[in-house]
Amino acid sequence: MKETTLNRWWQPAFWRALLLLAVLGLGQAPASAAERLVLMVAGLDKQIYLPVRLAAHLGYFRDQGLDVELQSEGSGVNAEDVLLVGGAQGVVGAYDHTLDLQARGKAVQAVVLFTLSPGEVELVANPLADTFTSPADFKGRRLGVTGLGSSTNLLTRTLALRHGLRPQDYKVVPVGSGASFAAALAQGRIDAGMTTEPLATRLIHSGQARMLVDLRTPEATLKALGGPFPFASLYMQTAWVNSHREQVQQLVTALVRALRFIQQRSPAEIATALGMDDGLERNLYVQALTESRAMYSPDGFMPAAGPPHVQKVVAAVNRTVRDRPVDLSRTYTHEFVRVANARLGPLQ
Repeated sequence: MKETTLNRWWQPAFWRALLLLAVLGLGQAPASAAERLVLMVAGLDKQIYLPVRLAAHLGYFRDQGLDVELQSEGSGVNAEDVLLVGGAQGVVGAYDHTLDLQARGKAVQAVVLFTLSPGEVELVANPLADTFTSPADFKGRRLGVTGLGSSTNLLTRTLALRHGLRPQDYKVVPVGSGASFAAALAQGRIDAGMTTEPLATRLIHSGQARMLVDLRTPEATLKALGGPFPFASLYMQTAWVNSHREQVQQLVTALVRALRFIQQRSPAEIATALGMDDGLERNLYVQALTESRAMYSPDGFMPAAGPPHVQKVVAAVNRTVRDRPVDLSRTYTHEFVRVANARLGPLQ
């Protein structure tokens, strides 16, 4: 499904990654505790990546002695490119990327899991809503995804396949996320598309879209995808993890602490922690978080049944993963979340 990094050399995202590397001078050189660590987030405003945002807002990175810079990139596949050229120490993105990268010869592993489900929804433009009853109605439609190598593309193709459609039966359109996704839907450039919260709730509330498929909770994901699909994570190049274990542990401890905050606070309290003022945007954010809160891992551990089912789903639509061996045990590690939970003590 994805192109290799070499085949993507001409794309703007790749050159942005190289430029970032040149400007920052980061590369893969060892970083000291005082050096700034860059985490590339595949959409900083997305609720699926809430833990990293909270860790920054609440000072959890600082408490661990870290100077962390969060940079936002709307598509996970573009964030992945930045990681591979050394422009960031980690990517806050979808776990399934680690399988594809390993199949392409890149050693990458998730060091902490944020969500037990994708947290995504398939929306249909409101004027067309009556013509959609299931993904079987994707046939002949233009479907929005963040990017052609993205997890939203993977999930869109999976939903279509599970309802008997072939890739040639519909057209996938890369439209990015956030405002660019909303504009594509409003302008009629896509008939339906996959996005995440809080944008989904905002578009539904405004009457621009209706929900067709819900992947926000583990229960809904089980129904739609036939099994568990752990999703949002922090993944890093394995070589960097092995040579910077102390810093990885500090990062993971801060992020597990943020996961606990989500479990211990109400959606309204979380919105306050993010500095959100009273108003419609805050109310919609709280509503979206209330409806999808079950997706968050309480401790950062990968569920045992998750990786095998993710591999099954990815292999069905990604020839590289299907045709090459993937060692799931190397796509994630529990080493750092185990220590983090021990240091933080029992969840209250």
